[in-house]
Amino acid sequence: MTSTSVFSALAPYGWDEAWADAFAPYEPEGLLPGRVVRVDRGQCDIVTADGILRADTAFVTPHDPMRVLCTGDWAVVEPAGNPRYVRTYLPRRTAFVRSTSSKRSEGQILAANVDHAIIAVSLAVELDLGRIERFLALAWESGAQPIVVLTKADLVPDAVTLSYLVRDVETTAPGVPVLTVSALDGEGLDVLVAVVSGGTTVLLGQSGAGKSTLANVLIGEDVMTVQAARDADGKGRHTTTTRNLLALPGGGVLIDTPGLRGVGLWDAETGVGQVFSEIEELGRRCRFHDCAHESEPGCAVLAAIDSGELPERRLESYRKLIRENQRIVAKTDARLRSEIRKEWKKRGAQGKAAMEAKRGRWA
Repeated sequence: MTSTSVFSALAPYGWDEAWADAFAPYEPEGLLPGRVVRVDRGQCDIVTADGILRADTAFVTPHDPMRVLCTGDWAVVEPAGNPRYVRTYLPRRTAFVRSTSSKRSEGQILAANVDHAIIAVSLAVELDLGRIERFLALAWESGAQPIVVLTKADLVPDAVTLSYLVRDVETTAPGVPVLTVSALDGEGLDVLVAVVSGGTTVLLGQSGAGKSTLANVLIGEDVMTVQAARDADGKGRHTTTTRNLLALPGGGVLIDTPGLRGVGLWDAETGVGQVFSEIEELGRRCRFHDCAHESEPGCAVLAAIDSGELPERRLESYRKLIRENQRIVAKTDARLRSEIRKEWKKRGAQGKAAMEAKRGRWA
């Protein structure tokens, strides 16, 4: 198959000249490029110029969970074989990462090579601004452009109330587009379709946020099962259980994800700073460059709290995420140091054994 035919077949999934250049060293081996559309149980589905292929990921399943194959990766796959194997994947442009729930504090990649991160938030329940800030921090850190989509807008018929809710989210998400949509009456969906028509978009949010409904609207058909949210708290079941990549009819690619109960930070200092950019800017005006914004004299952040310019909730949320991120980084550093020490001990033991073997030959 020619490079031109490969390009035309994969272009709807985001293939471009830069990806072709990255794949070029593998082309003489007869290997195929393809985008991972789903990963499960050590295998994955990959869309290639030859169609959807099923491949084994054994060659790209290292102990480091940050380096495992994930939805959105551009894979280098064998043209034939039983089983067929993924050899490697092309260097990622962006990666959406959260911390795992394990005590080892490792990162977990949710999606790769993402341009836009839609954070779906249901208007059927009270807004959790702190959770929105957490999602935003992870989105900014990934390298993607976040977009907050307030779903089920039809459940807030009063325009004034809706405007207040939108303003609260806009204050929480400086520099981020905030859209209100309703899958029931179609409100705002044309704008959303236009936004996601270029590049790759990942759809994030809690269960019951309306992600599967949004995915169906964007794709133009019911490919995702939709279940009703509980009336009591607006939460739904996990209708999406794996991360799936789908080409959109109007252009662009969508990665739908399961509802996330936990969104722990993972080395997201830059992302947190972006979410709270107004606090970071105020901090540069403090009298002391290492001001903790607690009780120091000349603190511009505390002055902004006193004047009403900065909501106190924002500062508390900022402090919370900064502390959490510092803890996860410290744990990660400790784990890396421990692994290095284990490797040194292993090499030392191997060296000692080799020396003893030599002495035995010399004796």
